[in-house]
Amino acid sequence: MIRVLLADDQSLVRAGFKALLDAQADIAVAGEAADGEEAVRRARELRPDVVLMDIRMPVLDGLAATRRITGDAGLRDVRVVVLTTFELDEYVFEAIRAGASGFLVKDTEPDELLRAVRAVVAGDALLSPGVTRRLIAEFAARSKEPATADVLARLTDREREVMALVGIGLSNEEIARRLVVSPLTAKTHVSRTMVKLGARDRAQLVVLAYESGLVRPGWLG
Repeated sequence: MIRVLLADDQSLVRAGFKALLDAQADIAVAGEAADGEEAVRRARELRPDVVLMDIRMPVLDGLAATRRITGDAGLRDVRVVVLTTFELDEYVFEAIRAGASGFLVKDTEPDELLRAVRAVVAGDALLSPGVTRRLIAEFAARSKEPATADVLARLTDREREVMALVGIGLSNEEIARRLVVSPLTAKTHVSRTMVKLGARDRAQLVVLAYESGLVRPGWLG
């Protein structure tokens, strides 16, 4: 059973998500929070698999709450999915850098929301849609944080190649076809790269790919 914590200051939004999620055989809403401070507290109490986190909330915003959750060693297995009203929310990239596994627009289709919850639990990041890749590229290009090219020294040539392909949004299956290897081999390379770099998931791997200069925004086309 996938346990979800809903963090949104609008009770009607929470009610809608709860009705959808609780209707699934493999998903259950473990709790709710109306502000970021409560979201952090409830995450520590409930240890959910996924937190659906609104960005704009009172007391503590979703960005700060995401940082606290992903920065808590005791919550390392908790995945945060940021909810936003607009696709190009200026805080989304910062949330992903802070450790969020991806983002969803609030008016996303129900099937997409369910797929997203299951995907992050499986270790995938919500980085497939082109709009997400463009958003990450845009904010990576404007990032004021120093480059971390030295992290690449820990990787083999093949792992760097795989990391670059993850960075432009390819799935394990697409990477396998590009490199003419099996999907399992591609997945193994991705997993080893994440372990070496201490990345929580593919989302952080993408951020590192941009920040290190391994991938450049213009490559997205």
